[in-house]
Amino acid sequence: MTAVSTTHSRGVADTVSNAIATPGKEQPFDALGLTPGEYQEIREILGRRPTSGELAMYSVMWSEHCSYKSSKIYLRQFGEKVTPAMKKNLMVGMGENAGVLDVGEGWAVTFKIESHNHPSYIEPFQGAATGVGGIVRDIISMGARPVAVMDALRFGDIDDPDTARVVHGVVSGISFYGNCLGLPNIGGETWFDKVYQGNPLVNALSVGVLRHEDLHLANATGAGNKVVLFGARTGGDGIGGASILASDTFSEGGPTKRPAVQVGDPFAEKVLIECCLELYRDKLVEGIQDLGAAGISCATSELASNGDGGMYVELDKVLLRDPTLTAEEILMSESQERMMAIVTPDKLAGFLAVTAKWDVETSVLGEVTDSGRLIIDWHGEEIVNVDPRTVAVDGPVYERPVAYPSWIDALQADTASALPRPTDAASLEAQFLALLGSPNLADPSWITDQYDRYVMGNTALSFPDDGGMIRIDEESGLGFVIATDANGRYCQLDPYRGAQLALAEAYRNVAVTGAVPAGISDCLNFGSPENPEVMWQFKRAVEGLADGCLELEIPVTGGNVSFYNQTGDQPIHPTPVVAVLGVIDDVARRVPSGWQDDGHNIYLLGITREELDGSAWAGVIHDHLGGLPPEVDLGREAALAGLLHAASQQGLVDSAHDLGAGGLAQTLAEAVLRFGVGARVWLGDICERDGIDASVALFSESTGRVIVSVPREDDVKFLGLCEGRNYPVLRIGVTDASAPVLEIQDHFTVPLAELQSRHRGTLPSRFA
Repeated sequence: MTAVSTTHSRGVADTVSNAIATPGKEQPFDALGLTPGEYQEIREILGRRPTSGELAMYSVMWSEHCSYKSSKIYLRQFGEKVTPAMKKNLMVGMGENAGVLDVGEGWAVTFKIESHNHPSYIEPFQGAATGVGGIVRDIISMGARPVAVMDALRFGDIDDPDTARVVHGVVSGISFYGNCLGLPNIGGETWFDKVYQGNPLVNALSVGVLRHEDLHLANATGAGNKVVLFGARTGGDGIGGASILASDTFSEGGPTKRPAVQVGDPFAEKVLIECCLELYRDKLVEGIQDLGAAGISCATSELASNGDGGMYVELDKVLLRDPTLTAEEILMSESQERMMAIVTPDKLAGFLAVTAKWDVETSVLGEVTDSGRLIIDWHGEEIVNVDPRTVAVDGPVYERPVAYPSWIDALQADTASALPRPTDAASLEAQFLALLGSPNLADPSWITDQYDRYVMGNTALSFPDDGGMIRIDEESGLGFVIATDANGRYCQLDPYRGAQLALAEAYRNVAVTGAVPAGISDCLNFGSPENPEVMWQFKRAVEGLADGCLELEIPVTGGNVSFYNQTGDQPIHPTPVVAVLGVIDDVARRVPSGWQDDGHNIYLLGITREELDGSAWAGVIHDHLGGLPPEVDLGREAALAGLLHAASQQGLVDSAHDLGAGGLAQTLAEAVLRFGVGARVWLGDICERDGIDASVALFSESTGRVIVSVPREDDVKFLGLCEGRNYPVLRIGVTDASAPVLEIQDHFTVPLAELQSRHRGTLPSRFA
């Protein structure tokens, strides 16, 4: 159905002329999340008081979520700390809906990760579902076909009664929306910790592919070009949602009250995807923007700001689900499945024909102008007249107070070195099994099995491998790999090093698949920016991430900041989630995380040090958090990635699995369970070479380490490759298909059936 108008309740709109005539009228700026200083700044910008519609626009666009007002001064590092090599394949960087990388053969990949944390606590199903829908529309708006989604989830204590409510809702919302869209969910992570009890983290990621010539950007250029809104009708759901995404309280009657969480319709979005792709194919769109946070306020002001700077819109032409909505509510609504396009007059008929074909409702709202002003009318009366840059670009920038945390020295001094370690085989085995079944190391398949990971037929790797891999081109085999990682425990101990550890692990997770890391997107989850200690954590984490990307020469393509993640005045652990995307020239040579054949040698790459601070072992066995996280050597990480890529290209390794949380013990268990092939492993050589005991060899979380399995006929070549690249390597075991056990020689032997039971039983016992 195509339409150009609809019936509205006129309501009583606050016009520009009325604002001029009533300068002293009191306005509820504080209830909309604006400070007195911000409200006064708006008055100075306009030279008068704002209309209620203008106040609505500024309030949502100047919110923390939309304006990055507390983080801008630090995020600039991502664009400043760059080398020519980092720019080489970067087609679109920060500032657009999603970053775009050239991956070769005329193909490009666009990807981004964003938060939907607070809505997912209030209404877990719709909060998580619309988080998926919103990030997918960011990908559509770049001219790409979405091909995969992922999610990074953090919940409260697994045994808290409220955790089940949130887990069931979030997982159901993600699976419902993604499965209905027909997009494979190819990876992510799930973490449980009491610090997230009242504030779960739901970070959604989407990836799309496009040909270079199909790239589209969000700008409104060309006076006389039409402004067209298409997709779902606008309703009352999600009004003010951008404010709650960065609100400072969930209390009733607080400064920012709980709005209705957005309601998603994945079937409408699926149609919208196909409609947009046909519009792109027929070259009917000049510029395009999805409607997410801040809705029409965002789309109009950002499109105008990024283009010629002028736009005229008749707001009463917006198609509504609820005709009683006021003009202000229409401007602020965050109803889902909507897009705004800029269309030349000569292509408007063709545009409307395509949307009619797909039965996508469409309304022509206005046109691009050369006035430099965003003017919005309501039934013939002017209710908005602003410079769009003051709304979308030139908002407030804060340099918040920063204070070194008063508690951090004592926390770092409380190391794990004094914790008792197992000294006999029985204790070593018991702790190994306790870790394997702990909530954060247990098999997450109760969650991941609810997601379709193979729809579309291009998934080459997915759960439980280290990275998700998608084939882009069927003829050449070109593909991409993506992995997300974060560790709030490490970041609580040292946010600079913790952010780099997240980067290093995601980078390594991509490298073990045989791919070459190419770019990152990040989602930075922190407490209140009004807390100076939180701002110190944020400042240090961003510095760590920017410095790390510079050393690895991998660009930040975009991302998201989520502040006010706390329960009362207690912030979450700083949790910067890093998504690394890599490129593989042929998915046929992908490397899985577990071995499948008998008699292959198992090698450990890297050095193991006594690094148990912040580890899973310290947390699970001793409920301890203190000390300093493992050292990170990004130069060694880059060398390891190069070694793994060369080994993959030469076909020398049959499996590769990185060592992260849980150390070697967890990695060995996951590797034998991947395809049900056992192994005999000895620790003596590791202990002798690295000067450690068996417990450290098993549970240390030292970085830059990977285990690989190598066919015996390729041993000499593989060892020569390691020697030539001067990377430490040690043979530590052999695969054994005849014995379904994991044997740690001289210590313990565990049947694979018991490993599987321990590993897979934890989440179903709580949630199934």
